[in-house]
Amino acid sequence: MRLFISGSAPLLAETHAEFEKKTGQRILERYGMTETGMLTSNPLDAERRPGTVGFPLPGTEVRVVDDAGRPCAAGEIGHIQVKGDNVLPGYWRMPEKNKEEFTPDGYFRTGDVGSFSPDGYLSIVGRSKDLIITGGYNVYPKEVELAIDELPAVAESAVIGVPHQDFGEAVTAVVVPREGTPAPTEAEVIDWLKARLANFKVPKRVYVVKELPRNTMGKVQKNVLRDRYSRLAD
Repeated sequence: MRLFISGSAPLLAETHAEFEKKTGQRILERYGMTETGMLTSNPLDAERRPGTVGFPLPGTEVRVVDDAGRPCAAGEIGHIQVKGDNVLPGYWRMPEKNKEEFTPDGYFRTGDVGSFSPDGYLSIVGRSKDLIITGGYNVYPKEVELAIDELPAVAESAVIGVPHQDFGEAVTAVVVPREGTPAPTEAEVIDWLKARLANFKVPKRVYVVKELPRNTMGKVQKNVLRDRYSRLAD
């Protein structure tokens, strides 16, 4: 085998490193959508940086903007928008959706949020719809998930927002324990995060489960989790 490629969902940097350690091969991670084809890729013959999807491909323009549509500085998280001949010209007979999904200057709103490094590598931190707004603060689930996944007893996690009467949304974590280790308690996870994150990013509740719900592509179904744990919060 000469080449291993990852797509469909962001690859954990830890998984990237573990794969290289076991196989001697560095995964090439890239980024694309049904509406656009491939947009960015880590280079074939240069640094394949863990936690990133590389650079825009030739003929593709990629930008990261804030809520007002202004370009974000390097390292600043914002909305990923793309433009190029590979991007669909519009949705068939859906003019209202096209007004919603395309900017006035012709960029397609991917629905993903991310940031560029100072040297041009793009990182994706999640979907716009997964953004949690708690007490007026924005919380990006990926940041919290990465911190939780550093806990030795955790195999993987998913962070969602559920309705809260005081904060609007409450940060909530769903955790899968690592096989062969005792499952972490809610208090252990929260204490771990309090030492690593701002207080408003720390989950108010932590649920431990055997596995996370996934679709046929293997992506975690956060809509299912939101529905399930919103009912528990009622």
